[in-house]
Amino acid sequence: MLIRSREGNSPFETSALPRDSAGKLFRMGLITNLLNPKVAILYLALIPQFIDPAAGNVVAQGFQLGAIQILVGVTVNAAIILAAGSVAVFLQSKPAWMRWQKWVTGTLLGAIGIKLAIDAPTPAVSS
Repeated sequence: MLIRSREGNSPFETSALPRDSAGKLFRMGLITNLLNPKVAILYLALIPQFIDPAAGNVVAQGFQLGAIQILVGVTVNAAIILAAGSVAVFLQSKPAWMRWQKWVTGTLLGAIGIKLAIDAPTPAVSS
């Protein structure tokens, strides 16, 4: 028995979607990031560890470190987006690679599922 997805589509396959305006996409991203508490927790927990009160204005150091983190994040995300787009175009133009990608992904996910089903948690030792 061969297991297939309902749609038979790979995550790398593109589909026609209506175009959203740049303003709408920006607003969606901005609201999503502003409402994400993980970012605030990151800044409150991580950045103060790297601030040296003897090195000058503490607030300026915090903003500088935050700006560096944002710059690095934007750079990494842009690289991931460009790589994903390139992979999608490549896989769409090569049906054999698309089938191979689906098979490998399905096999790996199945293997992980089997491993998780087989492994039992170790019982806690009471003292």
